[in-house]
Amino acid sequence: MGASVYKQEHIITHYEVDVTSNLTPAMLMNVVLMVSEGQTEALGVGEEYLAKQSLGWVVTQYKMAIDRMPKVGEKVTVATRATSYNRYFAFREFWLTDATGKECVHVDSIWVVMDRNTRKMISIPEDVIAPFDAEVVKMIPRLGRPMRLAADEQLMEKQYRVRYFDIDQNGHVNNAHYFDWLLDALPMSFLSRHRLVALNIRFENEVQYHNDVISQAALVTDNQEPIITKHRIKMPDGEVATEAECHWQPVAKQI
Repeated sequence: MGASVYKQEHIITHYEVDVTSNLTPAMLMNVVLMVSEGQTEALGVGEEYLAKQSLGWVVTQYKMAIDRMPKVGEKVTVATRATSYNRYFAFREFWLTDATGKECVHVDSIWVVMDRNTRKMISIPEDVIAPFDAEVVKMIPRLGRPMRLAADEQLMEKQYRVRYFDIDQNGHVNNAHYFDWLLDALPMSFLSRHRLVALNIRFENEVQYHNDVISQAALVTDNQEPIITKHRIKMPDGEVATEAECHWQPVAKQI
């Protein structure tokens, strides 16, 4: 028997899109996490169940392939399954399909279970993972590391301070905010004229409340497709919190 698939329908709202009327990467993460939480609740191992054990799921990496981002007002079906796991890591897939059944976005992700008291990763409890019917494996799929920024690259930078409202119920920064910070280092002229077609993001170290963080980005290629940008979020002491690699294509000009 394969892993359990869970689906929800969702209509893209005006507050989930950017100036191009397309779903933003940050809001895409909120949508897939909503469906992930929906599945855990349906299986009886949701937030309340984990909180009683002072546990929480934490994502360590996302890798996404984007055929197109859904537009405002569009109804999509969001599906997920916890595909496989080993002692410490779980592999979960998400995919969004449009009204015709065509896949718009596919997201692979890697998760760990965190002890909320120690803020440390623990082995995945059997009672937490068993309801998903995921395959037990020795090695979960590798998503590869994002390309890293080099010391000699010309960087674009912006600084942010972590606010109270950036913190989620696990006590750490909501993943969606990392996407906003990472991509906001790029100028509007670039973001409005290019569409994201692939993204690989890896979370290295936890950002805490009131931390000051620096979002850095560099353009790797601009004369070939896909166009590639590299990103990272650093703490003032130089510790890297997050790294990401993005692939882009120019938006077709309107005639």
